[in-house]
Amino acid sequence: MATREITLENIEDTITAGGIVLLDFWADWCPPCRAFGPVFEKSSQAHPEAVFGKIDTEAQQQLAASFGITSIPTLAVFRDGIMVFNQPGALAGPQLEALYQQVAALDMDEVRAKIAAAQQAQQGQQQEARA
Repeated sequence: MATREITLENIEDTITAGGIVLLDFWADWCPPCRAFGPVFEKSSQAHPEAVFGKIDTEAQQQLAASFGITSIPTLAVFRDGIMVFNQPGALAGPQLEALYQQVAALDMDEVRAKIAAAQQAQQGQQQEARA
């Protein structure tokens, strides 16, 4: 599947649909973004089972701000609705492929357990701070 445009209107449905979702935050005036675009597109064609979304930070400023985007290109990757990667900088094709394979190999039950443990620890610290 080719890349698709992601907007404030379709971001939540895109992420919560499950599976692997890669989001490329970019702008037309950004040379590294333009260099990464074909790499991202080629990967989208190699992995039709995943969603490859492009977010134009100029047109979608509110969406970019909600993700805290301060540098572009930035790649955010979700698996089963959970953000598992978020990093600025253009990746080369082999780097993007290696990242995709790592995300595909994640044990999501383990990821969810780690998130739950971290949230419990944070709640415990907050309760101790109030006492």
